This record gives sequence, C-alpha cells and structure tokens, in this order.
Amino acid sequence: MDCIFCKIIKKEIPAEFLYEDDLVVAFKDIGPIAPVHILVIPKDHIESIVDLTSDQEKLAGRLVLTARNLANQLGISPNGYKLLFRVGMHGGQEVPHVHLHLIGGAPLSENIHPL
Repeated sequence: MDCIFCKIIKKEIPAEFLYEDDLVVAFKDIGPIAPVHILVIPKDHIESIVDLTSDQEKLAGRLVLTARNLANQLGISPNGYKLLFRVGMHGGQEVPHVHLHLIGGAPLSENIHPL
C-alpha cells in the first residue's frame, strides 16, 4: 500500500507523534493553516469516513476525544478550535486515509480556514 499516513504510522516516514495509543496517532500537519494544526489518524487504514462501520464507533470517538485532549494540553481550548473531517473529493479529502484536523491557536477568519 502506498498510503503516506500508513507509512508515517509504520515510521517509514518521519513524524513527531504528539500522541499515540493502540488505535490512533497524532502529529503536526506539514502544511499548517493555523498556529496549531494537528492530524489525528487511525492506525488501521480506512480510506474515508464513509467507510467507517458501526464496529468502529470506539475508533471514531477516540479520534474526537484525542483531538479534544490535545487542544486542552496545548492551551487552545479556552478560545476555541475547529475539528474537521474532509470526506471524498468534493469534501476536499487529499489523502485517502481518515484523518481529523485539529485547527486553532488564532482566530479562524477568511485568512485561516481550510475550505
């Protein structure tokens, strides 16, 4: 498989993990659009949110709660932040591996948004 995120998970491509457990990893986005821009991804290769099954409900929750916990640790929770899943071509998904963007650390305005 030629998935860049799978290669990062396998440590074939370097990335500084900010968090790792049995289900997910989190690391800084290489093209940040805000002072804090972190990707939280499942360790298992799942191409898109549309491919999640009801058996993966725990994984979906882990993605969101991991992002929330990182936002708290990084001190951006008091002022707010954005959580974003891009789904499919029309949703702007560039990498075919589920990933949750945690974006914050500055006011999100016309100049700082992923859409």
